[in-house]
Amino acid sequence: MSLLDIQNITLSFGGITALSEVSLSVEKGELYAIIGPNGAGKTSLLNCISGFYKPQSGTILFEERDISQNRPDQIAQMGIARTFQNVELFANMNVIDNMLLGRHNHFKIGLFKNGMLGYRAKAETEHRLKVEEIIDFLEMEQWRKHQVSSLPYGVQKRVELGRALAQEPRILLLDEPMTGMNQEETEDIARFILDVHQELGTTIVMIEHDMGVVMDISERIGVLDFGRKIAEGTPQKVQKDPDVQKAYLGENYEEVLKGAAG
Repeated sequence: MSLLDIQNITLSFGGITALSEVSLSVEKGELYAIIGPNGAGKTSLLNCISGFYKPQSGTILFEERDISQNRPDQIAQMGIARTFQNVELFANMNVIDNMLLGRHNHFKIGLFKNGMLGYRAKAETEHRLKVEEIIDFLEMEQWRKHQVSSLPYGVQKRVELGRALAQEPRILLLDEPMTGMNQEETEDIARFILDVHQELGTTIVMIEHDMGVVMDISERIGVLDFGRKIAEGTPQKVQKDPDVQKAYLGENYEEVLKGAAG
């Protein structure tokens, strides 16, 4: 059984259909990319997985459990973490405190234990040590006590990735992690995503527009267009698919390709 199994989900807003009978599955330990033109439904799909949207039909199974109607906090408790296309950090807090917020699902001290200062101090120390490990992993030691608003954009995106990792997720959803980055920042975040996948063994579902990065680091790709899945497979298979070429290059994609080759 797949770690994440999406079965025929449909999502509509009034008369607009954002997703139409989309099905895909993600295996444990896989790096799966979702691509498609603007407005294809990619972020809507991530919002359904993380509980921000509720599909009108279909099911989303995580570890064989239907989560399609669960709240975002319930889904986070199960081990699904995500980042956002736009940075969603607390700008006036430092890096450590932002990342400690990612540990909220692991604060499980009852009222009695919470009153015991020694027990609470031990728990807080353990959470801080975990955050420090992630800071080292993402090479952010020099910024650990800096206010987030003072950091370069690429580092802020790294902090957001670190906060998601602080949840110790079983599956990590990344919504366009390279958006707005220069070439150097893009290469850095791509390297860290690979490290998260390979060294930590984290299952990743990633939306990304940078086709170079997608083709380089993903193991399988699902392609959406106008809310429908039009292709799925390895990077090599997907980039040769005529429907994918048509979605990205238009009806006259064959002529476009010939012109590019000439």
